[in-house]
Amino acid sequence: MKHRFVRYWYSTLLATTLLAGLGMRPVKAQEMYNPLPLVSGEEIEDILSQKDIPTGEGGFSRDYKVKLEQGDNVAIDLLSDEFDPIVILIATDGSTVAENDDGPDGTTNSLLFARITDEGEYIVRVRAFGETGGGKFRLKVTRLKPI
Repeated sequence: MKHRFVRYWYSTLLATTLLAGLGMRPVKAQEMYNPLPLVSGEEIEDILSQKDIPTGEGGFSRDYKVKLEQGDNVAIDLLSDEFDPIVILIATDGSTVAENDDGPDGTTNSLLFARITDEGEYIVRVRAFGETGGGKFRLKVTRLKPI
């Protein structure tokens, strides 16, 4: 047991020393993926760029986390004049609840409606269609009130 600990300690020390020698620092897990907070009812303005999460399809995505309650009906607006946006709502278990590419107004902006079946922290993913790049966008999650 003590031998394993010593090997682990030396390997950690060696890796840290090597990274420091290359001018790099170890990355903590929470720094690797940390969706930005999003408050229902507030519109945010942001920029999608090559510094965001690669989609594997030549484009990039940016994630936001929002707390939703069971029974919520939500509308998610994603607007951009600089790229063709797609919005995806992801449940706490990682499954896709809904996604939208083009809204009903005839533009490439996205408008998504969804009913929430389980309480939790959801991910709202902003991405560009295909390899259309990125740019400035506006995003808003609204809880719809029943009539």
